[in-house]
Amino acid sequence: MWKLVVGFVIFAAVSLYFIGKAGDKVDMSGEKHGGDATHEPAPAASAPK
Repeated sequence: MWKLVVGFVIFAAVSLYFIGKAGDKVDMSGEKHGGDATHEPAPAASAPK
């Protein structure tokens, strides 16, 4: 039982460390679909020759 508690405490400490390092860049909204899923603009089509 004590191993579960120690594991949880270690997991929580590591999680808080990474959340603290990322600051406001963490996206906690979950999985995205459709137009919201793109993080960068689509590449422009090359001009025909």
